Amino acid sequence: MAEKNQNQYQLPESNAYRRSDQESLHTMEDEEAKRKKRMKWTIGIIAFVIFQVVQALFFVLVIMKFKSPKFRVGDFAIQTLTVGTQASPSFDLSFVAPIRVKNTNWGPFKYDASTINFTYGGVQVGQAIIPKSKANFKSTEKIDVDVTLSSGNLSSDINSNLGSELSSGVITLTSQGELKGKITVMFMFKKKKTSQMNCTMAINTTTKMVQSLSCK
Repeated sequence: MAEKNQNQYQLPESNAYRRSDQESLHTMEDEEAKRKKRMKWTIGIIAFVIFQVVQALFFVLVIMKFKSPKFRVGDFAIQTLTVGTQASPSFDLSFVAPIRVKNTNWGPFKYDASTINFTYGGVQVGQAIIPKSKANFKSTEKIDVDVTLSSGNLSSDINSNLGSELSSGVITLTSQGELKGKITVMFMFKKKKTSQMNCTMAINTTTKMVQSLSCK
């Protein structure tokens, strides 16, 4: 009887151990779940911070990096050309100048009206008027203007050099201009920029074609 009673008292104690083990197991599972949840939150926060940093760097280094647009005369075909002789040097020239304003910024470039001066030997021989306009972001604005050039204002010294060029069959002209405007990014960030033109063109008087054209 004593042994039977002893077994009766031991059974509840065994059940208590099992309950304790189960509770410990559930506690460990809960702790593991919480740990994984905290880890996910930590990884998410770190990823968000990294994304924000990359986005900020991209914004500062790419979008907010204002560059002066390129202002150039493109290749053109000569409409009329008459030249004198080495003894009596002169030229009259007309063409349509394809002006190109290349804007590589992430915002439009709005510029004021301007003038392009065409020179020979440092003396102005003609002009082209550029109207007020804008070049949209990441695009090239194309403007075609009529140009008429004449050597009528050249001095005798420069005419002497012109005579030598006419005998060689090639005359060299230059064009200079400046565009002043403002670049606007995201409708609120603005920056004043100036675009310069400095082009040199060689005109073949025999073929009446542009032999070479280079711009800085």
